Amino acid sequence: MDNEQNGKQDFVYSKRLKAGKKRTYFIDIRTTKNNDYFLVLTESRKRFNEEGYERHKICLYREDVNKFVKELNDAVHYMKTELLPDYDFDAFDHEQYEAEYQPDKNGAFVPKEKEQEAEQQPLNTTEHSDTKASAEEVDKW
Repeated sequence: MDNEQNGKQDFVYSKRLKAGKKRTYFIDIRTTKNNDYFLVLTESRKRFNEEGYERHKICLYREDVNKFVKELNDAVHYMKTELLPDYDFDAFDHEQYEAEYQPDKNGAFVPKEKEQEAEQQPLNTTEHSDTKASAEEVDKW
């Protein structure tokens, strides 16, 4: 569909990163009315004591991509080497983390107990190859 006809930008690329129970990040590439591309970084947080989500967006245009990536890499490198050299950044790989931890009644993640895991798993289950794909198909908004 033509961008000028529908009055909105089309998504060309989209990735979703879950960050705990209440935050999700989206990395999208969209097209402009002039068929140019730009990057949209979105943080979506579930509102406390309210319905819905709070969103913050950054639009990054092609002429700024190299400068932005360089400064972001420099900041991450400084954090990892100078500010937190002993911190294990890989410890919170969320797929592994969510498999090993569960939210408590306050929303904080606590280690899963082995007995509780066994109780929650039904007997004689079979893995479906499309389970992962269907879990990733989430409506962004």
